[in-house]
Amino acid sequence: MRLLVLGGTEFVGRHIVEAAVASGHGVTVFHRGRTEPGDLPPVEHVHGDRDGGLGALAGRTFDAVVDVCGYQPRVVRLSVGALADAVERYCFISSESVYAEPLPPVVTEEAPLATLGAAEGPWGWYGPLKVLCERVVTARFGERALLVRPGYVVGPHDPTDRFTSWVRRVARGGAILAPGDGSDHVQFVDGRDLGAFVVRLLEQGASGPFNVDGPPMTMAELLAAIARACGTAPRVVWLPPELVRERHLEEAFPMWEGPALGASVIDTSRARAAGLVTRPVEETVADTLAWDRARGLPPLRAGLDPEREARLLAELG
Repeated sequence: MRLLVLGGTEFVGRHIVEAAVASGHGVTVFHRGRTEPGDLPPVEHVHGDRDGGLGALAGRTFDAVVDVCGYQPRVVRLSVGALADAVERYCFISSESVYAEPLPPVVTEEAPLATLGAAEGPWGWYGPLKVLCERVVTARFGERALLVRPGYVVGPHDPTDRFTSWVRRVARGGAILAPGDGSDHVQFVDGRDLGAFVVRLLEQGASGPFNVDGPPMTMAELLAAIARACGTAPRVVWLPPELVRERHLEEAFPMWEGPALGASVIDTSRARAAGLVTRPVEETVADTLAWDRARGLPPLRAGLDPEREARLLAELG
């Protein structure tokens, strides 16, 4: 299979590239050239800007394209138009944020989708814009459109540090401040498992939407799994949701969705039937910890900083 990846040098994109190369496929990566890791597999790199600078792809044909970095309908429309006759299948990496809130108890691919009119909060636009991007792809490619909707993507090379912040914190041990009472659900998928599944779907000629996530677990189960993998025995101090809101700590606890969203479960039965396999959480934790240490434990982009956590723990007694 000749595969074109739009934005294949970071995190999700690099995992898709690595999985495709490991499966024997030819890969061309189209990106701006700002990030070109030396440890990527040997693939063809084509530099350009998807926002009006797709000329370097003119005259080229591929079996499929994977759009990893589509966030604005206008920009996605440019790549869809340029590649409409150049690729057999268009795979758009979307998000589970496409689903409208309040979420049903079990979220299938047929759940209602978000709209910009109902968007709230600083990230409220993200899901609705992904919905509009999906519609751009589907309108042009029809049954040749593949929509992959992952939840939180975690593991080595994650630039957001959302999952990594929990791993590093639990590895340090001691008393840990965590949101809620431990019963709220959390779901995530290792980026390597997502990459392998995207390649598998393309090999199958799949189309339509697929939720891609790991099995649901509670926050208490997640922290316990991280502790097992790290070999620590932290004491978890649970902070009630009302105190999280009162102290404006929502952003300090990444991946926690609160009691309302945390009561819902993303249904991945369609993806499982198509071959999605997710590794044990402990394996993702161990690999994330090793990667974090190998990069020198830089300042984190997410999570509660140690000094603030210590002050809060002291206040709570």
